[in-house]
Amino acid sequence: MTPPPSEPPAAPLLAPLAQQATSRALAPRSASRGRILIVDDEANARAALNEILHDEGFTTEMAADGFKALGKLEDFHPDVILTDLKMPGLDGIDFMEKAKAASPGTVFVVMTAFGSISSAVLAVKKGAENYLTKPLEYEQLVAVVERAMEKARLLQEARQLRDRLRERNAFGLIVTHDPKMLEVLELVQQVGPSRASVLISGESGTGKELIAEAVHSASTRAQKPFVRLNCAALAESLLESELFGHERGSFTGAVGRREGRFKQADGGTLFLDEISEIPAGTQVKLLRFLQERTFERVGGNETLKVDVRVIAATNKKLEQEIKAGRFREDLFYRLNVVAIELPPLRDRKADVPALASFFLRRYAAENGRQLEEISPDALARLTSYAWPGTVRELENVIERAVVLCDGPRIEAKHLPATLVPEEERGGPPPIPGSTIADLEKYAILKTLEQCGGSTSKAAMVLGISTRKIQYKLHEYGSPIAAEAPGEIDKETT
Repeated sequence: MTPPPSEPPAAPLLAPLAQQATSRALAPRSASRGRILIVDDEANARAALNEILHDEGFTTEMAADGFKALGKLEDFHPDVILTDLKMPGLDGIDFMEKAKAASPGTVFVVMTAFGSISSAVLAVKKGAENYLTKPLEYEQLVAVVERAMEKARLLQEARQLRDRLRERNAFGLIVTHDPKMLEVLELVQQVGPSRASVLISGESGTGKELIAEAVHSASTRAQKPFVRLNCAALAESLLESELFGHERGSFTGAVGRREGRFKQADGGTLFLDEISEIPAGTQVKLLRFLQERTFERVGGNETLKVDVRVIAATNKKLEQEIKAGRFREDLFYRLNVVAIELPPLRDRKADVPALASFFLRRYAAENGRQLEEISPDALARLTSYAWPGTVRELENVIERAVVLCDGPRIEAKHLPATLVPEEERGGPPPIPGSTIADLEKYAILKTLEQCGGSTSKAAMVLGISTRKIQYKLHEYGSPIAAEAPGEIDKETT
């Protein structure tokens, strides 16, 4: 019996890759840079590609044909699929069409022999991002895969943004009846369609990112990426790379070229939060971009041009930062083409009930609770509070109350102690000018609070009799004084 023919060797197709992969075998591996599914009916080819891309920091999975690859989509969720075109059973083009239907956010790169470039061109017309011809060259492979991964990341961010705007429309989340906030929303509608840079100022928690999203959604860029970056969250060297991207080898850990946020936001909007925290060197580069719309990657010489609208936000007074020499005045004027200032919640108290109800519905739904009401007492406390953390603090308070609520509605007892009026906590601390009676009341009530309501323990701490504390509590009208006389006698005996 004649043995079945062995699989034809793939080494000639991947010889350049195998040689270069060997030289990199000891290179350190970085954290995953994305997920890649390799589809090729040649085992040697799959193995070589898997080793190379894994060494480049990608998470990889392999499939021997199109049908097996389709079975891996649901569990693996690849960002990029690298597939051969000529495969038995289900060829690369048919596989790509089926896979795109099952995983619409995945980016495809096809591989074909040099003599079949027409098939690769057809695949590109049908939606492939790019193609590679065999024998594959290492540098070309890595460059094409990196570009495909960047495309996949942009598509994912755009999809997440569209979903977020569809489910939680930015304007729908801005709950207000306050005249100042209504003026802000009118300004958002006016400035949205323009190309002008916008500077949003306000205390932390006032909703600056929400307003930035509203500006983006009111613009002609609404279907393009809305990319965020917190400038205070990164060191100076990492911030430049995050903004402008970097070339491979430009610094330790730069194992490949990476596109920055400006490139990711091309055609859309870049939101720079806490802009006051950008260091001086990065301010210069940002100013250049705002003037010329061009930049270079870190470690690169190629000048890139993108169409990006910049919206910045700050919780500091940039005019004061300029006087202190920490922020460039020319950059301020470039960013401050349109200024939007958000009032804190303490200046829009009329919005507290509506915002509280809005957050109640959201977090009740998220926690599977049937809560639709806030008691009048709790609502009065919410309205009278100064809200130093503005809207974000109110949101956190309502979420906490929903979690702690043990009844059909939010009661005052479900609110944090900071929202309890001072008189219910024993009054403010004594100050010069207070009467002896005020000081005595404060001492008794605060000591009782620390002793868990035990009059005997409080009496021991204060060095007075339990009966005197009981007498004073009756005088103050405190509910603790309702203990039975027998209990009092027990404590005094």
